[in-house]
Amino acid sequence: MVEGGIAKADKTEFTECWRTTWKTPYIMRLALSAGIGGLLFGYDTGVISGALLFIKEDFDEVDRKTWLQSTIVSMAVAGAIVGAAVGGWINDRFGRRMSILIADVLFLIGAIVMAFAPAPWVIIVGRIFVGFGVGMASMTSPLYISEASPARIRGALVSTNGLLITGGQFFSYLINLAFVHTPGTWRWMLGVAGVPAIIQFVLMWSLPESPRWLYRKDRVAESRAILERIYPEEEVEAEMEALKESVEAEKADEAIIGDSFGAKLKGAFANPVVRRGLAAGITVQVAQQFVGINTVMYYSPSIVQFAGYASNSTAMALSLVTSGLNAIGSIVSMMFVDRYGRRKLMIISMFGIITCLIILAIVFAQAAIHAPKIDAVESTTFAPNATCPAFAPLAVPNAPPSRWNCMKCLRSECGFCASGVQPYAPGACVVLSDDMKATCHSRGRTYFKDGCPSKFGFLAIVFLGLYIVVYAPGMGTVPWIVNSEIYPLRYRGLGGGIAAVSNWVSNLIVSESFLSLTHALGSSGTFLLFAGFSTVGLFFIWLLVPETKGLQFEEVEKLLEVGYKPSLLRRKNKAKDVDTA
Repeated sequence: MVEGGIAKADKTEFTECWRTTWKTPYIMRLALSAGIGGLLFGYDTGVISGALLFIKEDFDEVDRKTWLQSTIVSMAVAGAIVGAAVGGWINDRFGRRMSILIADVLFLIGAIVMAFAPAPWVIIVGRIFVGFGVGMASMTSPLYISEASPARIRGALVSTNGLLITGGQFFSYLINLAFVHTPGTWRWMLGVAGVPAIIQFVLMWSLPESPRWLYRKDRVAESRAILERIYPEEEVEAEMEALKESVEAEKADEAIIGDSFGAKLKGAFANPVVRRGLAAGITVQVAQQFVGINTVMYYSPSIVQFAGYASNSTAMALSLVTSGLNAIGSIVSMMFVDRYGRRKLMIISMFGIITCLIILAIVFAQAAIHAPKIDAVESTTFAPNATCPAFAPLAVPNAPPSRWNCMKCLRSECGFCASGVQPYAPGACVVLSDDMKATCHSRGRTYFKDGCPSKFGFLAIVFLGLYIVVYAPGMGTVPWIVNSEIYPLRYRGLGGGIAAVSNWVSNLIVSESFLSLTHALGSSGTFLLFAGFSTVGLFFIWLLVPETKGLQFEEVEKLLEVGYKPSLLRRKNKAKDVDTA
């Protein structure tokens, strides 16, 4: 029985996962096949960061309009909101397997549309289709894996979905680098997503439905047959009994409130267990986005350029390192999530995230302060009609060059041609154009338009990497694990869908506003803002999210029936009770 606080689960080692799947490889087959949805999720969210650099080169209007760049990135997120919302209903109505198959079709359509897009608006249409697939996959893949996993290794197996998400992001950067010098660059980058979608469709076609969903639909014999392939023979009967108890309770609930979508939604919010589950599930999903992670993944090459690395290839190569660290962090999560628990990993992760964001804010502030100065003479004599329009009135003999620096130049929507003598010496503030970039390069100099050459650039990359290292094992994978196991069976698709929608809405807000925030607040102010959001997220995770490691789904329900309070608040309540007595 679970009473009051955190239930004590058996300590589960990482080796237990591999021992179990080695004995029963069918479990890993289910997890990896469904996890390809995570790979697609990661690839499609990561690939746009590199593709955008080359889309801007092919379409001048995209290069000129920051809002159009943000729209290309964020329309996939807008599609994911719809995909997650509809996906919750499809999961409960037609099953987890069918939802994954539909997501694969949407991925494929989106990849084809983007690969052959003749104009930016067609890319946006393709991104919306991909978003539908990403939204459905983001909540369905972990749900399918969770329901097809033994409780003692459920966290590690759901973490394989997180590993494949980060692996997909890493793979996307490899693909980006591979096609840098290929005709059609970004078309290949975006079109490759169709390949794993086809592979998963074929694999999932041959796999069964979730045993818990089948039992809920009175297909008891099919459910037992799958559980017999997942659990040891002596554990199957206990699992069937637990399922029977859970489903009977839900059917009694259904008889009272009805089975329509509206009735189920109303019943979910009227049910204290579901409400508490949603409070925890939505909290971790919103917090995951407001730490700023997807701005790092979507705009990683741009952030690297903000740090002073002008080359597209260099920016993508350094971004590959951050995505690789993200994948490694997911492996760490698999090792520790069933040993130390979901709650503890998230809290430790948040402390690390806040620290890194504050340091990044300081680094970018120092980089802006110490940016190279503008040489007034060179800015006016560099080439005919080359002087930055905002700087031209100031470029008079009595105006000292120290009044402007590179960062001020870039914020005036101009370009900076670095000194040919040394990288941090005063340079020319010139107009922002491809012709001026070519002129600057022809003189053996580097042209900057997103960031300035800086002695602090290396520190920015180091702490960006550390940010990923502390994010990935906790806030990277654990929110999806929590949402795959915290809702009652009848509401699992609906609850997971609502939480996933909150994730993607938060993602849309953050990704759509990031470039505008960096222009308004600077990179330093933007990272400091994320640190503030992360602090708020840390408090609500501490307050609302229970520990669920090693618990059966039915035990999680019992834990939420009595409500969850952090141990500190429970001790205070006990002290008050003693004083009253």
